[in-house]
Formats: sequence, structure tokens, C-alpha cells
Amino acid sequence: MAELNYESLVAELIKPLVTHPDEVVTTSSTDNDKIVVKAFVHTDDLGRVIGKKGRVASAIRTIAHAAAIRQKQTLEIEFDAKETK
Repeated sequence: MAELNYESLVAELIKPLVTHPDEVVTTSSTDNDKIVVKAFVHTDDLGRVIGKKGRVASAIRTIAHAAAIRQKQTLEIEFDAKETK
């Protein structure tokens, strides 16, 4: 089975939700047998990505987790605001 690009998957799930889709940046790393994807969005968009009571973030995690289970992998997603200079 082909390896999924979780960075791309998470970015594509987030981009339709935000007002600054060009500023969505995702990175991934492996911690033991867990893949950690960090999603950075514009400061104004962080609330949109997290949603009320974390419901949007939970939905994004659920979709990505379902894809990871099919690949027999463990996935963790973290959301944060992109630092501006």
C-alpha cells in the first residue's frame, strides 16, 4: 500500500476553512512509532481551525486518524498560530 502524505492531507483539510489559505504550513516528524503533524495557520484563522469547543479540530483529527488506521499507523495532529515577523 502506498505511503500517505499526512502533511498534505491535513493542509488540504484546513485550507477551505481559513481566510488565509496560502499561509497554511504543515510539518511532520516521527516520534517512536507515532507520526506527529504540526499545522501552522495565520493567527486570525486559529479559531476557525479549532472551532467551538474544539469540534472542527476534532473532526480534522478524526478524518486523518481514519486514514492512518488504514495504513496501520498512529497519528497526532497539533494546531498552532504561525509566528509573524
